[in-house]
Amino acid sequence: MQYINHYHSPLGDILLACDEIGLTGLWFENQRYYALQLDENHEERDTLIFSETKDWLDIYFSGKKPEFTPPLHIQGSQFHKEVSEIMLSIPYGSTMTYGDIAAKIAEQRGIEKVSPRAVGGAVGHNAISIIVPCHRVVGANKNLTGYAGGIQRKIKLLELEGLDISKFSIPKK
Repeated sequence: MQYINHYHSPLGDILLACDEIGLTGLWFENQRYYALQLDENHEERDTLIFSETKDWLDIYFSGKKPEFTPPLHIQGSQFHKEVSEIMLSIPYGSTMTYGDIAAKIAEQRGIEKVSPRAVGGAVGHNAISIIVPCHRVVGANKNLTGYAGGIQRKIKLLELEGLDISKFSIPKK
């Protein structure tokens, strides 16, 4: 069974989802792939997982690095889980390219190459925004490409973490 709850962030309302294991979703309202992995049968409830997640988000949006991670239940293919684990390893206030993630997965698997485009698909479908920090993944040459929550939110999240956005290439509207 999945449960839902809500969080009001400075960047817009957020829908949270969890099961008995951990957080399964964190989506900005109206973002691309909103509630994609949410079970049809779910109920609104307060849970310890939501309480921990809201504490994490309060710390994060205050401009500080949270020193804990709420329980997560990352769903999807093995590839998606590998990409998520690498995203979780990107330090607060840092970025990594799609190509870097692809190279890491290729190295872990002992193969020559993994497609950065495939990595982009997995990053784009990340169901646990912010905590699994897909906003820290950038294109080659520091291009701020794609973010399901919108490029302006990606910029705000990176600025919140202390990154100098002037060093990135921002796509024209």
